[in-house]
Amino acid sequence: MDFITLLGLLAGVLTTTAFVPQVVKTWRTKSAEDISLVMFIMLVTGIVLWLAYGLLIRSLPLILSNGIAVFLTGSILYFKLRYE
Repeated sequence: MDFITLLGLLAGVLTTTAFVPQVVKTWRTKSAEDISLVMFIMLVTGIVLWLAYGLLIRSLPLILSNGIAVFLTGSILYFKLRYE
């Protein structure tokens, strides 16, 4: 694996795992009151598009990080819709 791919993977790990504390907090408290619905709809849509782009150009860092990010942000969006 080359340096550029490793750099992309590190960036993906950091930005993707940043969502984990919010997922855990929202799940534990059963509250998503302070989360903006419009922002999360836009965010999930953007991440899905980044995932599609990563798949089209066959970029492992983009595919892995955005695939996981779709799950994490999608979970927060689900909690927002369920607990609101």
